[in-house]
Amino acid sequence: MKQKVAIITGGSSGLGLATARKFTQQNIRTYIIGRNKEKLQDVAALLGSNCTALAGDVSLLSTLPDLVDQVHHEQGQIDILVNNAGINLKKPLTEVTDEEFQRIILTNLTSVFSLTREVAKRMIVQGAGSIINISSMTAHYGIPKVIAYSASKAGIEGMTRAMAVDLSPSGIRVNCIAPGFIATPMSSAALDNDPERKQKVLSRTPMGKLGKPEDVANAAYFLTTEEAAFMTGVILPVDGGNSIGF
Repeated sequence: MKQKVAIITGGSSGLGLATARKFTQQNIRTYIIGRNKEKLQDVAALLGSNCTALAGDVSLLSTLPDLVDQVHHEQGQIDILVNNAGINLKKPLTEVTDEEFQRIILTNLTSVFSLTREVAKRMIVQGAGSIINISSMTAHYGIPKVIAYSASKAGIEGMTRAMAVDLSPSGIRVNCIAPGFIATPMSSAALDNDPERKQKVLSRTPMGKLGKPEDVANAAYFLTTEEAAFMTGVILPVDGGNSIGF
């Protein structure tokens, strides 16, 4: 069987790194995209020969076609895309500037559309592919002080369903993972300085703990496999029950 080729944005830390590790362990040729070239190269060296660092900023939309061209030129195929890159802003709604709001939307939502469009062009020719978007609990209920992030992630879930309808007839499955509260540098920054919020998170999570990046990585890998061959347009919570907790 020919080795699959994957692109993961934001692949040098957190959920992206865990997913890249899982993919490379499963013999998937994995390109990790991120802004910090040195960090990417360190991660690629750590993960071994199945991992390639590709420095780039997804918010620079005009550069995305060339990034996709590079991967496709080197490998002749792109089988998997994981749209994981994202940024957050914790700030009261009335203090968020238009520029800050647009920056979050550009990185978390617009870039996902642009990159997916470019990858989908190759997948349509192949007649197959798996695209995985990363959402958040902020798309499922109101969380204070993250208005722009919430808007971007709600958009991701709506776009996932629209993408699935458009692309599934061409053999391309599009699904979304909605992580709950996972122990990553981003969540630590948000929760460790806010004990009240952290306690609220844990109290409404039936499993009573934060998830691990590997929990999301395992779900992402599952969605790329034949075991998920009849799944498309799905929003899959990986959240310890947080989205149904009381």
